[in-house]
This record gives sequence, structure tokens and C-alpha cells, in this order.
Amino acid sequence: QVQLVESGGGSVQAGGSLRLSCAASAYIYSPYCMAWFRQAPGKEREGVAIIDSTGTTRYADSVKGRFTISQDNAKNTLYLQMNSLKPEDTAMYYCAYAYRLRCPVPPSKGDFAYWGQGTQVTVSS
Repeated sequence: QVQLVESGGGSVQAGGSLRLSCAASAYIYSPYCMAWFRQAPGKEREGVAIIDSTGTTRYADSVKGRFTISQDNAKNTLYLQMNSLKPEDTAMYYCAYAYRLRCPVPPSKGDFAYWGQGTQVTVSS
């Protein structure tokens, strides 16, 4: 059983940056897909960025060019670098893991079996 723990959320002003981390409790075996999702109050959980075991990444249009997903396999850690943050980026951010050959495009909540508890990101204008 893999446990995921997110950290790095906080409150920033628009235009600022944050780096989220997601630490896995055990080694993540290939093939896999790892993802960052977010959920704002009253809205559906949406996929923000995905990365698979080949290193292929994809992003939601709303964050393309501003967010970067990366991983440190030696540390079993997933990252999300968020730059040029906007108030509409305010949400609870979750990391997720699925043991599968390729990432689903677009990713949806049901595609992932393992989830972290979330970390809050608040962007003020």
C-alpha cells in the first residue's frame, strides 16, 4: 500500500510562486502515472499535470507554461512548481498515483487508486 503526503501549500499573492511536494511511502514501480489534481470549493476535481514512468508530461491548458511537474525517483517524490500564480489557481491540491502503462488523457479521478490528503493553495489578488 502506497501512501502519499503532500506539502508546500500556502498563501501567496498573484504573480508569486509555490513548489508542492508529494512524498511516497514506498518505491513507485514502473510503469506508473503520477498526477496533480486540484479542487476548488463547489467545483469538480480537475487534473492539472501528469507524468509517467518515461518522463512524459502533460498539462491542463489553464496552467500550461506556468506549472512544471517533475519527479525525483531516488527520493520517491513528485513535485509541482507553480509560477505566475493567479487567484483562480486557489484550490486544494492533491497528488495521485496509478500503476499503469500510460497516463490517461485527460486524467480523471477514477483513473487513480492512491491519493494524498491534499495541500491548500490560496492566491490573493
